[in-house]
Amino acid sequence: MPRSIYLSLLQFNKSCKNAPSFTSASSISMFSDDSDESQPSNPTCSSIELSQQACRLFEFAEILLATNNFAESLVIGRGGFGKVYKGNIITGSSISVAAIKRLDPMSSQGASEFWAEVQMLSNYHHPHLASLFGYCNYEKEMILVYEYMPNGTLEDHLHKLGTPLSWFLRLKICVASARGLHYLHTGTGINVGVIHRDVKSSNILLDERWEAKISDFGLSKIGPTNQPLTYVDTRVKGTFGYLDPDYSFTGRLTRKSDVYAFGVVLLEVLCRRPALDLRLDEEQHNLARWAQESIKEGNLKHIIDSGIRNQISPKSLKEFVRIAGRCLHNKQKERPTMAEVLFSLESLLTIQQNMNSPLQPSQRTILGRVVDKLTFTSNIENSGKRIFGRTAVSVIERSYPCRKFEFAEILIATNNFDESLVIARGRSGKLYKGLIVSEPSHVVASIKRLGSMSSQGASEFWAEVELLSRLRHSHLVSFFGYCNHEDEMILVYEYMPNGTLEDHLHKLGTPLSWLQRLKICISAARGLDYLHTGTGIDFGVIHRDVNSSNILLHESWAAKISDFGLSKIVATNQPSTNDDFAYVTTCVVGTLGYLDPEYYMSSRLTTKSDVYSFGVVLLEMLCRRHVINRDDDSEIYSLVQLAHEFIEQDNLNQIVDLGIRDQISPDCLKKFAQIVEGCLHIESKKRPTMADVVFDLQSVLTIQEKTNSLLQPHSEQ
Repeated sequence: MPRSIYLSLLQFNKSCKNAPSFTSASSISMFSDDSDESQPSNPTCSSIELSQQACRLFEFAEILLATNNFAESLVIGRGGFGKVYKGNIITGSSISVAAIKRLDPMSSQGASEFWAEVQMLSNYHHPHLASLFGYCNYEKEMILVYEYMPNGTLEDHLHKLGTPLSWFLRLKICVASARGLHYLHTGTGINVGVIHRDVKSSNILLDERWEAKISDFGLSKIGPTNQPLTYVDTRVKGTFGYLDPDYSFTGRLTRKSDVYAFGVVLLEVLCRRPALDLRLDEEQHNLARWAQESIKEGNLKHIIDSGIRNQISPKSLKEFVRIAGRCLHNKQKERPTMAEVLFSLESLLTIQQNMNSPLQPSQRTILGRVVDKLTFTSNIENSGKRIFGRTAVSVIERSYPCRKFEFAEILIATNNFDESLVIARGRSGKLYKGLIVSEPSHVVASIKRLGSMSSQGASEFWAEVELLSRLRHSHLVSFFGYCNHEDEMILVYEYMPNGTLEDHLHKLGTPLSWLQRLKICISAARGLDYLHTGTGIDFGVIHRDVNSSNILLHESWAAKISDFGLSKIVATNQPSTNDDFAYVTTCVVGTLGYLDPEYYMSSRLTTKSDVYSFGVVLLEMLCRRHVINRDDDSEIYSLVQLAHEFIEQDNLNQIVDLGIRDQISPDCLKKFAQIVEGCLHIESKKRPTMADVVFDLQSVLTIQEKTNSLLQPHSEQ
């Protein structure tokens, strides 16, 4: 680019818009160490000032110059987030090589994660953390500028490039990574610490000297190091294969969740196998499970990478496996701290150093190669089956009218987004009750306005538009249309006067009879069955986020399934060995407490994942308890775990909601418990279909109605 044009662009782009204030960043929350103590977050501790000295705000013209107008020849990485370019950044009289990450507007990495990473890397500096040169936020452009890491990621060398890495070098990489994580957790030199939340081999970068640096802080959580607070989030984030099982059940996020993920990385380094590999036999899909089972069976030597098998002393191997095993303990409290892990790994490195001189890596490394996945989401879904953008249109042939509203119509309907019309708020934005003006009549609608910092990005917005414009069923929420105007993303649905099932179970204290609850369950099950079977059409849908807040209630109390932003479409006319259709993705999404354990551990998403979630909803209906709870000792436990204990003791009645305990016949409760057990089976293949669930619930309703007619023949039902 000629310098004259560059200077003109700099004049044109004098400021970057929409940068949020960092004095109250909503993306930062308190977290816990491993103490039982838990208290509400202290907001005064959750904000730290953005370091102006270390973080530079780049002009968009500078980015254009550095990337030669985003030349394809400079692309060094691609993922679900967008592209990474190698570029030269001018700093005063010198030029620095940088990795420039340009977020795609359709990226699942939204504004909140962008600003979280800017905030994190502006305030944390350590030799083993990736450095952020700065950022650019211009109109819809969100760009991060990092130091360039010539040797790419640990994942590259372990699983893609086949680089011969000596055992000594692998240990050095582990030690350096542990130092970076230890610094994050302890907040060395400052009064806050960080849970990374997405530790994995693709987020460990390697510089020209093979020094490891932790990267990708878009999901991280900040909190004070002097308070043992708990961060509980119902939205699961992270990468399959590395996710802490305790976090998946309870939503309780602590430093020990990072420790678990680091334990998986240690196994990757030892075995040279990906954390999740669906090309292998089923029992070997999940590295952590397979390795732990192999070690128990005495097959330790067989799981070690053959390239380093003769380099490891028995003592060194035994200690390394012991460290990894402790990191992978099912109970968070039993895992070591990163300080302990670091101490043990440094001791191992000393032992190994005394045994042999360090072996250098081969020159087969590809210099200039960096992260091809700098963010937590990089789906490996089959092309043509995604519902993002327009890729699923070939699968879906039937379409229903879907209106595109003018922004002016939305302003009229909501009285310029009048706060008095807000009927719900969430991390996706606000929901307004509005009056849509149309001839010959007007329609009351629910109008969902996505916030600029929303966790629901453009991809989920278009997914929901695509799906709801092609599905119609009495137990799916009706979709009137959408508005996409500049930065505004707005969805318009039918208005559901009775809100959500979650509202009535857990917030409003509405007295719901057992018969009423059964009817709600049946209508919701019918909606899911329609999604799964694609009745009358040639595709089906995996909802992927079935929970009580996504079951809406009509004025007649009929249930309707809502929220399809995470859903996946699959053609039902394709042959399947399991009478089911499946998706495989490295990006875990859904709501903690409802998440299918098999999906969580293997990344294999099927209709049976929805069945599991629906089983949790059935338990909510029966017990009127939250899916994640805290006992008298402040221990967090899941409703599923509690119910399993009582079902095994044949004593489920003890946790049934007192408000309906006397309304349920013993036969009815027994049958209902069997349905719940089936839905929550640990193996997805052994769960019923939603068609089976509908049939069985209808049988339960019949049993209850007969019992009621015998006991109270003249009562209203």
